[in-house]
Amino acid sequence: MIKTIENILKEGKIEEYQAEAKMLVLEVSGLNLEEILLGKKIENEEKIIELAKKRVETKAPIQHILGFARFMGEKYIVNQNVLIPRDETEILINKAYDLVKNIDSKIDILDIGVGSGCISCALAKKLKEKEIEILGVDVSLEALEVAIENINKLDLVRKVILRKSDVYSKVRDCEKFDLIVSNPPYIPLAEKENLQEEVKNFDPELALFASDNDGVEFYEKIILGAPFFLKQNGFLAFELGINQANLVKKMLEKKFKNIEIIKDLAGIERVITAQLK
Repeated sequence: MIKTIENILKEGKIEEYQAEAKMLVLEVSGLNLEEILLGKKIENEEKIIELAKKRVETKAPIQHILGFARFMGEKYIVNQNVLIPRDETEILINKAYDLVKNIDSKIDILDIGVGSGCISCALAKKLKEKEIEILGVDVSLEALEVAIENINKLDLVRKVILRKSDVYSKVRDCEKFDLIVSNPPYIPLAEKENLQEEVKNFDPELALFASDNDGVEFYEKIILGAPFFLKQNGFLAFELGINQANLVKKMLEKKFKNIEIIKDLAGIERVITAQLK
């Protein structure tokens, strides 16, 4: 069955046809690879073939075809209103966790640009033994609807709350946080034509693009407001685009200390963290 799907995807010029064929068959059949290799009957072959053809015809990402993405051991509902969680974001979550895990009192976190809710949910799960409250904000009502579904599905309603807000616009003056975390839009609009078709045509523009030439517009907005909303010695943690680490570091240096840049497996400077002076 996997070979059949591989052929459909390959003929449809799907670049990662082998990995996607395996994903499609395993996820839709509900079987594991060993069961399939041993010849266990797949009940819904027609549906799998139909989804493979849909992938070829629409060129929509495989996660949109399936309706979910796997991330850090969980399934997250995704659609055209949110970014598909990417492996690099795991670095941001693990680093954010390290920054706050030793706080003994209640931990308050603000997630700016919550999208699917994957950052908030993953942090809430990693900090499950702690007393925590995560406020996830997003300017997109459609994204918040997806985040609500994921929070409910993962039973995190008491840990993660949501609010429609353009960065800090609806964050209250009295709300202070131990950590502000964000994977903001960081692709310069001028680079749109160079993106993969799946990204350019199916990811939400609101979550992808910054209006300035360097893609650092939202980092600047978040950094400028952060001292007002962070508790004493509070932290900031960002995911970065390529070649943005030094630009963001310069923005942080005036009001922040202990600035750290973390590279991903490809050697790209992918996450930056800092502590309020």
